Order: sequence, then C-alpha cells, then structure tokens
Amino acid sequence: MEVVIVPDSAAGGELIAEAMADLLRRKPDALLGVATGSTPLPVYQALAAKVRAGQVDASGARVCQLDEYVGLPAGHPESYRSVVLREVVEPLGLDREAFMGPDGTAEDVPAACRTYDRALAEAGGVDLQLLGIGTDGHIGFNEPCSSLASRTRIKTLTEQTRVDNARFFDGDIEQVPHHVITQGIGTILEARHLVLLATGEAKADAVALAVEGPLSALVPASALQLHPHATVVVDEAAASRLKLGDYFRATYAAKPQWQGL
Repeated sequence: MEVVIVPDSAAGGELIAEAMADLLRRKPDALLGVATGSTPLPVYQALAAKVRAGQVDASGARVCQLDEYVGLPAGHPESYRSVVLREVVEPLGLDREAFMGPDGTAEDVPAACRTYDRALAEAGGVDLQLLGIGTDGHIGFNEPCSSLASRTRIKTLTEQTRVDNARFFDGDIEQVPHHVITQGIGTILEARHLVLLATGEAKADAVALAVEGPLSALVPASALQLHPHATVVVDEAAASRLKLGDYFRATYAAKPQWQGL
C-alpha cells in the first residue's frame, strides 16, 4: 500500500485526476469506479478541467457506481445515480450509455445485486476504483464487520453513517434511507487499482487503523492491505494519526516521477 500525504484536498484531487488522465491516455475506454460524497469532488473537478483544456480525451471512458440507496427513485437528486450523472458523467461530456450502476428501485434487490456484480465482470473489470473512507472505517457501504470476501449486496446503514449523510438530505436523518446496495469488499478488491482519498481530521483515526492497524473486518478499509496496487491519498489533517507519516513522506519524495500512482 502506498500512502501519499498532500497539503490539502485540492492537491489530492489534482494528483488523482492526473492518475485517471494517465490511465485514459493508455486505455481510452477504461472503466472508472467512482465514489460519491464531498471528499471526491476535487478529483472530478480537476479531471473535468483537464478534459476542457484538451489535456485528455475522456470520450471513450466508462463510469460505474460504487453503491446506491435502496428505495430512492432514480431521479431523486440524492440518489447516487443522479449524483454521479451530475458530478462526473455530465462534466466529462460522457453519454449516459457510458454509465453503469445497480438498480436501487428493483423489486428483487438481491437479484439486482447479482446482476450488477456480473455486469462489472462482463465489462472487463474496474480499472481504477476511487474510494472514500467513513469515520468508522467503512468503504463503499461495507460497514464494520462486513465480510472481507463479500460481493455486491444489500446492507443496512449504521446510525452513524445515516447521521453523517443527513447533510445531503437537508440535515434530516429521517430522509436518509436505511438500506443500500454496495459493491462488496471482495468485489472492490477485484479492481486493478484502488485509490482511497481522505481529508480532514475527522478521518484521521480511521485512516491510521486502515493503513497501520491489523487487517480486520472491524475496519473494512484495512482490506486495502491485501491489494497489489492500492494508493491512499490523505491531506495533512487526515494523516495526523499516522505513526509512519515521516516515512511515507520520504518514500513518496524519493519515488521516480515516471512511476506515477
């Protein structure tokens, strides 16, 4: 696992956007796995700016969701389908046909989960999956004690996650759904490159446990320790609990530029 400590969220967004741009230059039809929430916005904004400036052609790219609320209409402004279309697909100038996501409105949710898991494999797999991390260490909506071998499935959100997400629903936790479809940890680990972005002191404990703690289902993000190409990008605040922070800074400073992320 590579840990990169950056000054702030804008620097993290630029670094990851350039990694995505490099991927698209090598593989124009790459499948990009995207996360939602406020943390990854600088990534999408930086990548869209590169597209507008002609620095990268994203017209052949494909985009897939990490997770989706169960029961929210597809057109609801806070459904993750709507969020990804608004924050990623449209700014990159992609057709909606380039977008893949699970059906959170399906009558048979378990079947929809299996269908999505299968669709990712049939699409050739995710080339780069962007992840966030919850204050409790979750990735996607794999809450603490999720199986490290889990596949795409329905999950019940913890109270803390619903509290954290209430800000997207006018601060009203009662509007936040109780259930979601999420790629499982086993599904996530099949992506060729995992990139986790964390910013702010509120994420510092979770980052330290995921990076330096033991591999444990109690901290789902610790599963990144199993991946052959996992990158953790954190700002100074989110890195503040890392015991090996100085080592991570030194190793990245000495890294040959041609290696990229």
